[in-house]
Amino acid sequence: MKVERVFVVGGGTMGRGIASLCALSGYTTGVYEADAGARGGLRPAIEGAWERAAGKGRLRPEAIAAARERLDVAAGLGEAKDADLVVEAVPESLDLKKRVFAELSTRCGPTAVLGSNTSSLSISEIAREVEKPERVVGIHFFNPVAAMPLVEIVRGKETSNAVVDTAAAFAVSLGKTPIRVADAPGFATSRLGVALGLEAMRMVEEGVAGVEDIDRAMELGYGHRMGPLKTSDLVGLDVRLAIAETLSRELPGGRFQPPALLSRLVAEGKTGRKSGEGFYRWDGDTASAVDFREEP
Repeated sequence: MKVERVFVVGGGTMGRGIASLCALSGYTTGVYEADAGARGGLRPAIEGAWERAAGKGRLRPEAIAAARERLDVAAGLGEAKDADLVVEAVPESLDLKKRVFAELSTRCGPTAVLGSNTSSLSISEIAREVEKPERVVGIHFFNPVAAMPLVEIVRGKETSNAVVDTAAAFAVSLGKTPIRVADAPGFATSRLGVALGLEAMRMVEEGVAGVEDIDRAMELGYGHRMGPLKTSDLVGLDVRLAIAETLSRELPGGRFQPPALLSRLVAEGKTGRKSGEGFYRWDGDTASAVDFREEP
């Protein structure tokens, strides 16, 4: 299937990043955010990111001008009707995603591919709300979308081969490398990434080592591009907590039980880079590790 028109549902960090990349990659792109106040800030946020990238020499002015023409901020989900491919990027709530897909099922054309950016929820369960569940697929991007090279393509129980192939080709067209995985709890990336992140958090709780030293252990000792605690801050500690809670319910053994430290940080609003503090204190791209050993 040829994809020319993309529609992104959700205007948060991931939705903005996906819409931005699609427009820059030549797709006619619509993006919808249910919150009217946040919707008004979508275009300025996306174009601001483009301008910052241009200032660093990462984007040419002519590429930005062309992308502006391709990008449209939609007033409602009804504007998804002409999309060839939809990417849902709303918060990690199964009930919310089911409601979104139920509406997309009635508003989109019968051949449109319906993708979810979920990092842990069942694609097969989401697809139950769709008249043709074979067209539902996981298209899991990573934050920051512009920089991270991986896209996880998740095949639900009824997802067709053609839809999986279309989703993988779409990822390649965005300059990403797709991997194909089955619809299992946490898929491949979240299951492995969260397991490592949660253990690193428990080590902080137990005073085994400081935040920065734990991250350096994995970066220098195992060649990881970024340590598990800084990665968690970038993903969002609230997102990590939601995934851990889902995996804890669905997988035996208690190994995904969220550490008390993670739950406390999220309750305090310290969700990582987007809030300015998590396991690090953030000033733009600059991060300084929090010393939890100094806490009373």
